[in-house]
Amino acid sequence: MPVRPALAAALGSAALLCGAVAPATAAPASAPTEAVTVDTTGRLAADGTVTLSGTYTCTDATGPVFISSSLSQDSPNFRHGIGGSQAVCDGTEHHWENTGEITGEKLKPGAANVEATILELRNTGGLPLPSIHAVGRQDITLAKA
Repeated sequence: MPVRPALAAALGSAALLCGAVAPATAAPASAPTEAVTVDTTGRLAADGTVTLSGTYTCTDATGPVFISSSLSQDSPNFRHGIGGSQAVCDGTEHHWENTGEITGEKLKPGAANVEATILELRNTGGLPLPSIHAVGRQDITLAKA
């Protein structure tokens, strides 16, 4: 018997014997304690200013936390950063709203994709390093403000 299939079979058997694999009738996992959502409509002003919003919940932050957001419209490989706002990680749901002006590329009302991230700057050995708490993605409609 080849080594890889034998190793996989042995590890699978060990996991079942040790109870590492949940039975099919296990209760569903509890809701995540950290999440970020994006509202399905964003606003586009005549001057190119975009406003995005949603909700977030986060916990256990030791450093400053921010909600960042980005938007793509014509190319999924190119995203526009749309502002940022400070977050409070107290385990309760909060509203976030970011606004930013897009220059260089003309956005238009219609379909777009938004990604929002809860990002903490944790002090690691004297250096603030980013730590992601949650990411949310949503197809939205960009509407005239």
